Formats: sequence, structure tokens, C-alpha cells
Amino acid sequence: MPDISVLDIPPDGKLVRNIVHFARALNRAGVPIGSGRVADAVRAVEAAGFTDRADFYWTLHACFVSRPEHRAIFAQIFRLYWRDPRFLEQMMSMMLPMVRGTQEERKARAAERRAAEALLDGRGPEPPAEEEEPEEVEIEIDASQTASAQEKLRSLDFEQMSVDEMAAARRILATLDLPVRPIATRRLVGAPRGDRVDWRGTIRRSLRTGGDIRDIARRKRRTRMPNLVVLCDISGSMSHYSRAVLHFVHSVANRRGQGWARVHAFTIGTRLTNITRHLATRDVDAALAAAGQEARDWEGGTRLGACLTAFNRDWSRRVMGQGAVVLLITDGLERDVDSGLSAAMERLSLSAREVIWLNPLLRFDGFAPRAEGIRAILPHVDQLRAGHNIAALEGLAQALADPRGSGEKARMMAML
Repeated sequence: MPDISVLDIPPDGKLVRNIVHFARALNRAGVPIGSGRVADAVRAVEAAGFTDRADFYWTLHACFVSRPEHRAIFAQIFRLYWRDPRFLEQMMSMMLPMVRGTQEERKARAAERRAAEALLDGRGPEPPAEEEEPEEVEIEIDASQTASAQEKLRSLDFEQMSVDEMAAARRILATLDLPVRPIATRRLVGAPRGDRVDWRGTIRRSLRTGGDIRDIARRKRRTRMPNLVVLCDISGSMSHYSRAVLHFVHSVANRRGQGWARVHAFTIGTRLTNITRHLATRDVDAALAAAGQEARDWEGGTRLGACLTAFNRDWSRRVMGQGAVVLLITDGLERDVDSGLSAAMERLSLSAREVIWLNPLLRFDGFAPRAEGIRAILPHVDQLRAGHNIAALEGLAQALADPRGSGEKARMMAML
């Protein structure tokens, strides 16, 4: 249990209401809490009492925490909510824009920042007072030709974003949807408006009426959702883009009711690393921190051919057996030309339902497939799209919803 201040009971305190608000703060921070748990927490506190801070902490902990990754979030919000003024000042300071410098403050841990955002609701410290301008001074601004800040952010390159702009971009990426098209299987299921006649079902129904057929039973093909496999390049030239895209992939993996059967994520650098279990963590900062510790070749070199060969050999049959959609995020700049990249991509395309290539180099108008790695990958992908900003990722969502387009592949193939 964290070191928290002593809890003083006010004479006219409203403990039940405070527990409800505390549960709402936990819910905003990502801890799923329903009304049933809140009622259980109120009854538990009533039974355990409110005289000892340790008993109160563990009573609420037992009612609200059900997963290991929620413990840190609960501890931080408990300290902030239940009247620890010094910790409140610390949380407020963490809502300030983080700027790197020689006197950089201690970085906020993942749970601390989520606690601050949940409880402060986006409010930061009040700005310092400025000198009042004379009343006769009137400033007029013509904003008729300006674009909104959000529209500018959507078209801004990830590599050119500041710390504040990247934080805002991550919040937008967390709200994007990645639609999925179901796969029709060979199995048939009963459906009142199916396109096939179920003769067995029809005869079975007729037995209830003495062999008189009164209605026709119908069936249709059963559908299921495919897997999403993400292969993300984390080399030095892709580090800014891969971090933003992994934020997007994390939100897709943790979106309830998204539609994908499972989301598998791998990093590609000097070696292949499976980070699927790390992205299952609800806290995005903690998930990416754990993924960064697992992938020790971050911002290193690139061995696309060797990594894709290892994926086909070790993981393809495990994660690609259900008609998976593969999302390949790389610039295609292979260090080892003779690494069997073309053969590895051919096998990958044959195992996948669809291979979509996100290449941030497409942001350049004069881009042409001159690199050997790009020329080896291009013939074996179904779609080629840019992945350098938010608008490009929104285009990816539209591409999955409408599979008729191939992006920039046709234009690039004409240059080969």
C-alpha cells in the first residue's frame, strides 16, 4: 500500500457519494467498474468501518481491482482522491507539457499520468496572471482563411510533431476505428432469410404437422472475424512512426467489440520480437514501455528478410491460420539485400488474406521504388498506403472498409 495521509472524517461527510465519485474516476482511468461493484464497495466499507486507513484502502482495493495492471492506477488515484495535498500538487505538475532540457523533472509513470488525467479531467495548473492591456486597445483577428488546429494536426507529419502535438495525436489515434470485414466460412447456420434451402430442417418441421409442409427452412453461410497481424519496423528511420502506429494498434487491441478475433503484434529490427502480450495491457504507456524493454533492438538496424523469414517459420502457422489481415509498417530500406526478402514476402502473401503496406516514405512527392528492399516487397502486397500522419491512418480504416482500392501500388508498380 502506498504511503498515504491520515484520513480525517468530517462531521457531515458523505462517504457513499465520495465512493461513487471515486469509482467514476477509476472508470475514467481505464479500470472497468460497474454499479454492482460500487454497491459492494459501499457495503464492504460499512462492514469494515472507516477508522483505519489501511483497512479502508484494502477494502476498496478488494472491491475494485481485479487485474494486476490496475493496482498501480488504483494506488495513485486513491492517494490523489482521498486528500493528499502534496500528491495533488505533484499530479497537477505532471499535467504540464513535458519539455526535455538540462533540468528535466522526474517523468510521470504511466499510472500517475492516467490518474491525473482521470481526476483533473484535463485541467492543468492555472496559468500565471498576465498584465492587463489598456481598455482602448482592441485586437481583431481575421480567421476566415485559417484551418482548425485539429485539421492541421491530422495532416502534420509524426516526425515533425512537438511533444504537445504528439500527445494530442495519440489521443486522436485512440479514438480511431479499424473496421473489419467478416469471412464467410463453409459451415451453414439456420437463418429465416437465408439464401439456401434447408431440406432437412424443412422435413423435420413438417413432422410436427403430420407431414404437411407449411414453411421452408433456410440457411446461410456462417461468418467469423479474422485476426489482425501487425509487423512494425522499429529501426532508426522508423522510430517516430512506429511509436505512433503502436499507440493506434494498442487502442485497436483493447477496443471492446472492435470485431477482430485477435490482434497479434511483432516488431522488426535486427530481430523479430513478439509484443502481443504487452499490448494486452490496458495502460498504453505501460504497454509500450514493456514492449520497448522486450524489443531491445529499438532504433537499431533493419533486417527485413531475416525477420520475415523467422516469422514465416516460427509464427505464421500459429497466427495466420484463420485468414488474417497483415499490416506491414516499414519504409522497406533493407540493409542486407541478399536476405531472401522477396521469397519471405511471397510466402507471407500466400498465407494472409490481405497484406497492407504502410510506408511513410510516400509522403514525398518524388518518391520512387528504387531501393532493392522496396522493389522486393511491392509485388507481394495488396495495398500500399502512406502512414506518416493521422489522415493516412484514417485512410487505412477506409481502405479496410472498402477493399476495392490498392492505394499507391498501381502507380509504384508502373515505375518498376
